[in-house]
Amino acid sequence: MHIPKKMLVVDVAPRDGLQSLPKWIPTDEKVWLCDRLTDLGVPVVEVASFAHPKVVPNMRDAEEVFARIRRKPGVVYRGQAPNVRGAHRAIEAKVGEMLGLITVSETYTHHNQNMSNEQAIEQNIQSFRLAEREGIPFVMALGMAFWCPYEGLIPEEAVIAMVGRFREAGIKRQYLAGSIGMEDPAHVNRLFRRLYEKYPDIELGFHIHNLSGMATANIVAAMDAGVHWLEGAICGIGGGMAIPTSVGKVGNYPMEDLVTMLEEMGVETGLKSAEVIAAAKEIGSRLAIPVESHRGTGCTREEVMRAGADNPNNPQVTA
Repeated sequence: MHIPKKMLVVDVAPRDGLQSLPKWIPTDEKVWLCDRLTDLGVPVVEVASFAHPKVVPNMRDAEEVFARIRRKPGVVYRGQAPNVRGAHRAIEAKVGEMLGLITVSETYTHHNQNMSNEQAIEQNIQSFRLAEREGIPFVMALGMAFWCPYEGLIPEEAVIAMVGRFREAGIKRQYLAGSIGMEDPAHVNRLFRRLYEKYPDIELGFHIHNLSGMATANIVAAMDAGVHWLEGAICGIGGGMAIPTSVGKVGNYPMEDLVTMLEEMGVETGLKSAEVIAAAKEIGSRLAIPVESHRGTGCTREEVMRAGADNPNNPQVTA
């Protein structure tokens, strides 16, 4: 099994997290959240989406947030542009990285973006051309890349073909999102390996969800296949994609759990798990968002050891 020495991590909480909350988060708090993630040392912060305000009302202040965040040299501040109009707005806001969006599921693209996949591909390629002209790095997000609540299992050939379409247009950095979290580690590992074998010049990321409870195994499977980066959200905020029925929490994978897991595995992220856990608790409290991550609510190894040392009546381990 291949475990990398380093891994780039991306925090999507300010955009993919907050956009799907059932409540409005004030602009001041969004700016604070981005600055808190910057101070924490997160290398890539997904700040906002330039979707139409009527479609994503929680992101109607995207320009103001980008204008007010405290930008630190070396940190990438990403903005999502789901269409060409959004790309123009993102350029005007001076995003550090532009994120395109499509779902591999044709049915979901119709529901989510009110267009066909072919139309969405063309929109994203046009957005890429605009970003390229301005010297702005571009990343392509492929949602519902493993499983869709409308279509079920997504054929791997469909994902490979779509990645190839964007690659032919010049988009060499793309990520796959489970969007719900129903994928399994064998599927994740196999699909990423197939993509790297067919397109060895691309960089791929993995956007993590955990409905099926297999996120940790999927992370290891993705790293073993060679992914270049992993995406989570502090406190596990949000989850972006809507699903047709309420089947449980489909939120983003908590950054505090991700960083702690990688740290325990000896994978460097540039972040310290204790600081990320403390930040998650602070953010959850300030934004009145429940922190349901393992590290946000559970114990560290050190805490367990201290509890054991302080209790002379600990039972003997029998199995």
